[in-house]
Amino acid sequence: MTYRLGVDVGGTFTDILLIDEATGDTYRAKTSSTPEDQSIGVLRGIERACAAAGVPMSEIAEVFHGTTVATNAILEGKGARVGLVTTDGFRQVLQIARSFVPGGLAGWIIWPKPEPLAALEDTVEVVGRIGADGGVVTALDEADVRAKLRKLRAQNIEALSVSLINSYANPEHERRVAELAAEELPGVPVSLSSAVLPELREYERTITTVANAAVQPQVARYVANLEAQLRESGVDGRLCILRSDGGLVSAAVAADNPVNLLLSGPAGGVTGATWVAEQAGYSDFLTFDMGGTSTDVALVQGLSPRVGRETTVGDLKVRATSVDVRTVGAGGGSIAHVPPLTQALRVGPQSAGAAPGPAAYAAGGDQPAVTDANVVLGYLPTDLAGGEIRLDRAAARAAVKSIADATGLESVEAAAAGIIDIVNENMFGALRLVSVQQGFDPRDYALVAFGGAGPLHANALGKLTGAWPVIIPPSPGVLCAYGDATTNLRDESVRTLVRRFSELTDESLRAVLTELAGKACATLSEQGVPQEDQKVVWSADLRYHGQGFEIPVAVDMDAFDGTGRGLAALRSAFDADHQRLFSFVLDAEHELVTVRATAHGPRPQVAAPELERGGTDPSPALRARHRIWVDGAEVDAGGYDRALLRAGNIVPGPAIITEMDSTTLVLPGHTATVHPSGSLLIRPVDTTTES
Repeated sequence: MTYRLGVDVGGTFTDILLIDEATGDTYRAKTSSTPEDQSIGVLRGIERACAAAGVPMSEIAEVFHGTTVATNAILEGKGARVGLVTTDGFRQVLQIARSFVPGGLAGWIIWPKPEPLAALEDTVEVVGRIGADGGVVTALDEADVRAKLRKLRAQNIEALSVSLINSYANPEHERRVAELAAEELPGVPVSLSSAVLPELREYERTITTVANAAVQPQVARYVANLEAQLRESGVDGRLCILRSDGGLVSAAVAADNPVNLLLSGPAGGVTGATWVAEQAGYSDFLTFDMGGTSTDVALVQGLSPRVGRETTVGDLKVRATSVDVRTVGAGGGSIAHVPPLTQALRVGPQSAGAAPGPAAYAAGGDQPAVTDANVVLGYLPTDLAGGEIRLDRAAARAAVKSIADATGLESVEAAAAGIIDIVNENMFGALRLVSVQQGFDPRDYALVAFGGAGPLHANALGKLTGAWPVIIPPSPGVLCAYGDATTNLRDESVRTLVRRFSELTDESLRAVLTELAGKACATLSEQGVPQEDQKVVWSADLRYHGQGFEIPVAVDMDAFDGTGRGLAALRSAFDADHQRLFSFVLDAEHELVTVRATAHGPRPQVAAPELERGGTDPSPALRARHRIWVDGAEVDAGGYDRALLRAGNIVPGPAIITEMDSTTLVLPGHTATVHPSGSLLIRPVDTTTES
């Protein structure tokens, strides 16, 4: 028997999911995260999961890890001191940036501009120039390069980034600078823009390369340390790290390109939701991941998450492929407050976090949080995380009473209901960003809800969006770890061309796409993926000639069959996306800017678990009756143990379904049907029979 292990490290908890590849059986562990060294919490969780399964750690064949090491280094400003080498005359590229100021008119007056990741005193210019066509305009002055590198050595930089103008067209100069840096700055890791992001646009290429250099030493140390500790603990299986686009890379590749890990955590949730939805028979759905501080949402079509070309972490925006996840500051710890000026109830974005946490945690927090409102309304049991956290109902009620007093509401329950309504609207707004704003009707999609707090709010979000069924996966609190363990190895190769369609032929473009596919596949082959198990998908960034932005479009390689249909298919796909996004198309020539090939390894062969069959009656799982507050009044709700539910059971609302890592609320007028895969499918009563 062999096992695969998914590991997801969050700010509060580290989630471990051990999967028996033969049977699909899972074993969970949830431990406190250890920010000072994440590997400590990871190893502790692995030991607990193996103990629960009764297997030695040596039987773990593969470890798949979603990590926030790179993310935290950026958010906390703890990246390495980075030196930057630019072309002569371009030293202030990071300071000039894109002249974008967030906020409304005159926002620049109060906006504190963030400091660049590479300080101006650590930025040097070198003589040498590549043209936009890839030709050498000015030869590289190697003596000048050595002198500038020695200057950076005196500055005690910890990592070096090299971003020369037009290096995407010809990387020759950058590669030579790297060779000289190996002599002048031995032991200092080097990031080249031509390797990190070989694409058009100098600022985006530079900031992405600098970000890669800033987190590279920390990520490399962490990966090496974790690998060593796994070996010492008897785990001989390979370690893979989750990328921001939901794919996996080997530990070595991750250490070299950590900028691709910045959204590793949220990507795990989307890939896990994709696995769960596939087992339940749904290919188009919205994902809704509600944790303690924030909520992440995304849209998936045809079991493929929509992918964006930018990754944003805090004030940093880099060009790195990632799952198109939108985040809103609404979580279980979001604090409710009433500003004196408006006297209007607000929820978030401030959060009580894990310490002191909501008032119900009885750990020193006294401000009313969303969790406190759920406790007051009777939606949450007194024990969370398998008994690790006990909730204080009296403390929660006292905290929410302050909102009732400030707003003049007639009862504490009314105040709690107001808090829940507002936080639900905030999350509904985020779901609209990935659906309605992108031209998609949420009523055409299902809704997969997970995270520790997601299932509590899922039914209400289904009502707001009209997305049915609402799917609650098994173990929703550790779904990110499930996603880590059920995705595949992936690599991407990119090239900027900037050609009008009149300057291209099907044959010339097919040759470029084939070359890129070869490069991406070669990386997977180096990681042990057989050529016959690899699959390649292509995409292109297109625009109308004269536009200042591009739209990514999937490339149908079957259309490039020598009949001239390839470019015509690209043109039609771009016009359709432009119409969907902006409601018009232009009678202008199309232009191709960037093409990319993404190689995928095989999906893991993990057996899908199947629940024991039962009738429609869920009463064997009924463990208690609860009084909960819904629609302005108290009602009687059934309390069910999810572990005792069987496939085919239909749980009528109102009901509360509890498990180790999450609690699901089924509202009146709705039912939760237990799918054979273990998921709960929540629908309005009038659609349950039809389905």
